Amino acid sequence: MVTWDDVARACLALPATTEAVSASGRRRWLVRGRTFVRERPLHRTDLDELGAAAPAGPVLVAYVPDQGAKAALLAGEPEVWFTTSHFDAWPALMCRLDRLDRPALTELVAEAWASRAPRRLVDAHLG
Repeated sequence: MVTWDDVARACLALPATTEAVSASGRRRWLVRGRTFVRERPLHRTDLDELGAAAPAGPVLVAYVPDQGAKAALLAGEPEVWFTTSHFDAWPALMCRLDRLDRPALTELVAEAWASRAPRRLVDAHLG
């Protein structure tokens, strides 16, 4: 199981990444001012929508390249990935942090970063 500190290490290892903390103490990671991964507790409307399927553990929101990638993750690993109607129009989804291992976290963070970073930065980083 990974922790928020593991998330921070994975995110901050990527170029031009910073961490911000909201007034309520929630962490998010940005690349050139654009959030790519963030902590997000479930809201009342999320809990109502998810019902018994709502996870009890920490929830991470990650951006993905597009709706196709989102659909593939949701279909491929529903025990890890989930969404609510709040995210219907966004290329982002929620993840049960306690279901990730370090390699999966590293891959998730890198893909989220690449989906939000400027193309020149991605090209320079990935060669």
